[in-house]
Amino acid sequence: MTHRIVVVGGGAGGLELVTRLGRTLGKKRKAQITLVDAHLTHIWKPLLHEVATGSLNSTDNELNYIAQAKWNHFEFQIGRLVGLDRANKCIHLAATLDELGNELVPARALTYDTLVIAIGSVTNDFGTLGAAEHCIFLDAPKQALNLHRQLLSQYLSAHARQESDSQMNIAIVGAGATGVELAAELHHAAEELAAYGLNSIAPQNMQINLIEAGPRVLPALPERIGTAVLHELEKLGVKVHTRSAVSEITADGMLTANGDFIPATLKVWAAGIRAPSFLKDLDGLETNRIDQLVVQRNLQTTRDENIFALGDCAACPMGDDSGKNVPPRAQTAHQQASLLAVSLKHRLEGKPLADYQYQDYGSLVSLAKYSAVGNLMGSVLGSVKVEGWLARMFYVSLYRMHQVALYGLFRTGLLMINDRIGRRTNPRMKLH
Repeated sequence: MTHRIVVVGGGAGGLELVTRLGRTLGKKRKAQITLVDAHLTHIWKPLLHEVATGSLNSTDNELNYIAQAKWNHFEFQIGRLVGLDRANKCIHLAATLDELGNELVPARALTYDTLVIAIGSVTNDFGTLGAAEHCIFLDAPKQALNLHRQLLSQYLSAHARQESDSQMNIAIVGAGATGVELAAELHHAAEELAAYGLNSIAPQNMQINLIEAGPRVLPALPERIGTAVLHELEKLGVKVHTRSAVSEITADGMLTANGDFIPATLKVWAAGIRAPSFLKDLDGLETNRIDQLVVQRNLQTTRDENIFALGDCAACPMGDDSGKNVPPRAQTAHQQASLLAVSLKHRLEGKPLADYQYQDYGSLVSLAKYSAVGNLMGSVLGSVKVEGWLARMFYVSLYRMHQVALYGLFRTGLLMINDRIGRRTNPRMKLH
């Protein structure tokens, strides 16, 4: 019987993995490759802040799983993972419903010989009072589109009332990469909306508050990068609140532990991550305090050699004396997918599995059209700070590399040409 490899999760890591496996094992019929995801399309998660502000039209940048499966010799099954039976080597999928609640696809089980869990992460609100009720999270395209609709609705409402000098207050919790990039994109959106005639809310009247519990922005990056980004944000008029842990969120704004109240009509939570909570009850697999599956350095789960995990949902040790885990970043998922594409082939051949060694190639933060800042790391130059146009080009190249992994060089080139044409024929931002 053909070996069955099931990959759950069509994010960056899972999708790259099934694409690579399909082109090798699937094409040669050495294994049956199946991707499972609750949705029909994929969009690169680092782009969601641009979808949220309208800078990017999600439909122009979505990948269809069914089409990708046809082109790359794997199978796609729609469904949401709800259970695991390790003894019988099968996963349980919930029924898929339409928008009216009618059942489209029944609940069912899929069997596997090798299972890879790559379901990513969700935002961690740390149980903050009112966060779940009043904040928008940016874990999925649907949430990003919700933020865009709310933003656009406020502009259209003010425009229809012909109000002049209207105010808009936005609060973003978390000054990591997502929060910082979203703040800059929101400022850019304010300028674009005014340019299209929706100027009842002038750009200077959109007050953006970026709230960070720690002492500085971008705490995961070198301090010199955070300092440079802070200066750029201040130039844009973004008000940055450091050492300001949020204690409660209401319909009208946010209360900090310092006793300050920050008014906000739009509230976004972009601080912290955790794995989906159902993983902690997944048939006895070991998880950590933020519900990530604990894996060995070869990405096998600690309690089942037939189950692997990669990306944000996996707690993989760095393999040094630090005792830390690999950071949950896009480059981590990409590297782990590349490793597993080889390791699973070796597993079928009875060869030993290689350990994952994290390679930090640096970090880049985009500040919309205004600038980009980051550091590039390599064995020759060490850590090099880049900013401005050069950093922006490197930032864009990260997405192009993701596209190359999925589409190949030729089709990615055609997509780049199409994007160039679209910029001349479409509005500069999504207005619906």
